Amino acid sequence: MATPDRDIVGTEHRIEHDRIELYMWEKHVGSPTGKPVVILAHGSATAGRESFDLEVPGKPSYSLMDALVAEGFDVFAPDIRGFGRSTHPDVHVTTQQASEDLNAAVDHVMTSRGVDKVNLLGWSWGTQYGGMFVMAHPDKVAKYISYAQMHPESPDIVRRRPRLEFFRKTPYVNVPEAVWKARFYSMTPAAANEPEVVDVYAHAALRAEPRTSTGPQLDLVTLMPMINARLMPVPTMVIHGEYDDVADLDGLLSFFRQLPNPRKKYVVVPEAGHMMHLQRGHRLFQSEVADFFKAA
Repeated sequence: MATPDRDIVGTEHRIEHDRIELYMWEKHVGSPTGKPVVILAHGSATAGRESFDLEVPGKPSYSLMDALVAEGFDVFAPDIRGFGRSTHPDVHVTTQQASEDLNAAVDHVMTSRGVDKVNLLGWSWGTQYGGMFVMAHPDKVAKYISYAQMHPESPDIVRRRPRLEFFRKTPYVNVPEAVWKARFYSMTPAAANEPEVVDVYAHAALRAEPRTSTGPQLDLVTLMPMINARLMPVPTMVIHGEYDDVADLDGLLSFFRQLPNPRKKYVVVPEAGHMMHLQRGHRLFQSEVADFFKAA
């Protein structure tokens, strides 16, 4: 991976869509135009900027956005409704709505940056609304990376099923800092984590999400599978950590085989779990992501 440039510029975007406001964070070097675009779709717990542009003192390599900017990309991280700095509806946020929010973000980027296709990476729940977006709008996607994709029998999904009625009754829930930290250690050995990174993420997530939407959890335990590999015709990479409690070979290999585009790749990264981009395997993860997006 290239070294992040000290002259990286960050820009905030506000998008009006479906009577709500969506926030999006952008990073680039020099002029934002004339560069290939990457859009990062966050998961079910915290927002785009906190997920993909974490600032860890003395450890700059943990910002996926900066790493991709250093590779020549213009990088965007939108907040889906109900998350971060976007509008928080009083009702459940659905995965279908999230895919429509992503489409609005993509349209804004395509228009403002003069591109006809974007590269897309979806993480965790982002693989569900990101995958739905790819199925609906393959013409807008150059390449797609499905990172830490869940399947109906993912261990973490199975653990959520007994909470179905709670999710139905409660559109948002307060997540304490200890729970944010615990996500790094589910099925993942402590040696794969750097404690200071875990601490910084937990602080950032708590600030960004004083209350977290349960709509994604409701969909994940009632609607899976939500995406159909056969309807995703773009070049695709499936990638996850060796200790991920959501993504695994047994659950995803069939999905991978059904992807119709022959240009596809399956990668398992060592020293990493569900929070791979913030764990010790993050540099290999970044390299695989950049290489896939950059390949001619």
